[in-house]
Amino acid sequence: MGDNLPHNYMKRKVTDQFFDTHTVFSLEDAEEYLALPGGRAGTIERLKYYLDQGRLKGIARGIYAVVPPGVSPDDFSPDPFLVAAAARSDCVFAYHSALELLGAAHSAWNNYTVFVESYRREIHLDDSRIKFLAYPKNLHKNNALKIGTHKIERQGKLLITTGEERTLVEGFRNPHYTGGLEELLQSAGGFSVLDLDLLEKILYIYETLKLFSAVGWFLENFQKSFHVPDRFLAGLEKHKPSSPLYLIRSQRGGKLVERWNLIIPEDCLSLVENHAA
Repeated sequence: MGDNLPHNYMKRKVTDQFFDTHTVFSLEDAEEYLALPGGRAGTIERLKYYLDQGRLKGIARGIYAVVPPGVSPDDFSPDPFLVAAAARSDCVFAYHSALELLGAAHSAWNNYTVFVESYRREIHLDDSRIKFLAYPKNLHKNNALKIGTHKIERQGKLLITTGEERTLVEGFRNPHYTGGLEELLQSAGGFSVLDLDLLEKILYIYETLKLFSAVGWFLENFQKSFHVPDRFLAGLEKHKPSSPLYLIRSQRGGKLVERWNLIIPEDCLSLVENHAA
């Protein structure tokens, strides 16, 4: 019995170290780090013990979160960003989630979006959901899955997110994932800087005339904020659609901005004009 005491102490110490550095983790993470006898079955047995003790909370199949001391598992909801990263180590945060990580989101939102290279079912938390999205085909075609991404630390975990330039382009591509066009405009208007060369490169990868126009219209209104040369706007203008398009496909009504051949909701026009003033 005495011989087992140091062994049990070391097992607890290793487990405590793992929980300290992995507040949200996958079964694979635990199996690799703890290296318990019995492999996966032994790891599941150890985790089940801590689930029963209330030290862990099961979040989704194969995903666990460490419950803070003094908190009931029923009252605890882990950080959705850390849950997404634990669920898929290859994830790249996008759209409104990117705006949040970049510190630019105008409003809080309970929908989280990440790009992943293969299908993964949504994860539903207490008051939010995490949606795993396939990369757009043009990024695959151009071998550009990681173009315009940043690494950002969150609670000791390095997360990968789309940067300002790519978030702006993809936000215009799918504004519903950013919480709506108004949220995108208010958030992106607060960016501190934009790399215009990178922005142009991303636009060429997507090869979508409406995106050239949408970004051009945005930059024209924030020309002073982002130090956009007239020649850059003129270059984007060359790629505008030949006939007017709605900025939002399902949109009805709005006002035509002739330079960009875009029909834009009037409330968004007012918002950008006031925000950029």
